[in-house]
Amino acid sequence: MKIQFKLFASLTDYLPAQGRDGNVVELDLPEGTTIAQMVQRYNLPEKLVHLVLVNGTYVAPEHRANHRLQEDDALAIWPPIAGG
Repeated sequence: MKIQFKLFASLTDYLPAQGRDGNVVELDLPEGTTIAQMVQRYNLPEKLVHLVLVNGTYVAPEHRANHRLQEDDALAIWPPIAGG
């Protein structure tokens, strides 16, 4: 299945090189891949996986291990961001 994988702010460096300029990469994944598996696959530090959206809908931390991605999903992850 194909998905879009987007990482923002300090997480951008975890994307494959071809996706870093636009913060997005197209991936072909096995059916049933979960959000948690994506976090592991790309070695994202758990403490930096703060805001997770699938197709613009927030996925709470307790649901990420079981949330299975679907064909054409867009998975976007942001780290905690402080501002003023």
